[in-house]
Amino acid sequence: MAPARAALETLLRDRKLDLTLTSARPVPEDRLAPTGISAIDGPLGGGLRRGQLSEIVGVRSSGRASVLNGIFAAATARGEVVALIDTADRFDPSAAADGGVDLTRVLWIRERGDAPRALKAANLVIQAGGFGIVAFDLADVPPMAVRQFPYTTWMRLSRVVEGSQTALVLVGSDRLARSSGGATIALQRARAEWAGTAERARYLHRLDIQPRIVTLR
Repeated sequence: MAPARAALETLLRDRKLDLTLTSARPVPEDRLAPTGISAIDGPLGGGLRRGQLSEIVGVRSSGRASVLNGIFAAATARGEVVALIDTADRFDPSAAADGGVDLTRVLWIRERGDAPRALKAANLVIQAGGFGIVAFDLADVPPMAVRQFPYTTWMRLSRVVEGSQTALVLVGSDRLARSSGGATIALQRARAEWAGTAERARYLHRLDIQPRIVTLR
């Protein structure tokens, strides 16, 4: 059985489907998309897996936008092009640029709450290929609207991105889906750190983001 298994593993790797293997072998660096955030890259073994569906989940003020901006900043610094399907038109380009995102490498698709239309846009972007990161932001979409998606939606997105160089990321308030090689980055409400010498002169110094990484391994 060993030669047959070795032959099968070789075939899967040749077709870039090796991330479906259940062996505990390290993932090659070219199949990882580092987020630039040590608290996330460490547990993930170097970053998000390319060709897989992952998710960022958390309540408001948990740091979802900051984590996504960090992922985009790391990707654009590597010279990659990224895409954001912004379902509720919540993306802040100024904050992203301040966080190191090269906006010339960002495809920003703005929607004003029409989740089905945003889903169609996400499908088109993923099928087009060529993106290092594709983020589908559903964080501020009413849960009922998301639940109206066909139950096969996330499986189809996972199949489309499988084997590609794209890391697909869903952003939401609650857990939506991830593929077998993907991860859930679960965020707790961020701790705020304030600075200033007087009560009326205080300002927000930083947010302490607390990610918890969930994988199938």
